[in-house]
Amino acid sequence: MYNLVPFELGRATEHVDSPYLIARELAHPAPYFLSHGTALELHRMVTQPNFTVYVSCTRRVRPQVVGGYNFRFVHITAEQEFGTMKHWVDKERFVMISDMERTIIDGLRNPAFAGGITEVAKGLWMKRTELKADRLIAYATSLGIGAVVRRLGYLMEHYGLADTAALEPLHGMLTATYQRLDPLLPAEGAFFSRWRLQLNVAPNELDAVKIG
Repeated sequence: MYNLVPFELGRATEHVDSPYLIARELAHPAPYFLSHGTALELHRMVTQPNFTVYVSCTRRVRPQVVGGYNFRFVHITAEQEFGTMKHWVDKERFVMISDMERTIIDGLRNPAFAGGITEVAKGLWMKRTELKADRLIAYATSLGIGAVVRRLGYLMEHYGLADTAALEPLHGMLTATYQRLDPLLPAEGAFFSRWRLQLNVAPNELDAVKIG
């Protein structure tokens, strides 16, 4: 089967199969789902094209280039395989991808694979009317990673996506340790005690995603 390479990749040429189906075969036979920046793009939660196919998988697979596409695999445990859905590539074939809420959670865990914290925040804001706040909170508590809990709680509160009572399960998980809002940026900026975060991305930068 032949598909056209997306316009963003340059002059359209014939190319063997979909990169998403290639990802499925590379992960086989282990459970997998397309995630991070790839899922953000599939859910139309970003405005910039993504040139790496991110795949969460329960077995370790090395990064590789196949058919002109870059594939990056993120290792997860069997217990972390939740929050997925089918994405139909055509009428007969599908791949597994993270749902919108899980996509946000993964982006908060590994912002480097999603374009940075501001890109994740942009997706959160763009889909704010479709995202389920209780599911976001449940996924974060299930994953149990402190940095994710802090970042999600702060962003949901900043954008007015949940009230104080709804966020209490997240707040109750906090320890005294501070984490950077964006681990890709230097450790600078104010310390925000409510969510134990160092705000190395200023609030006005987060507000700027509302304009875009």
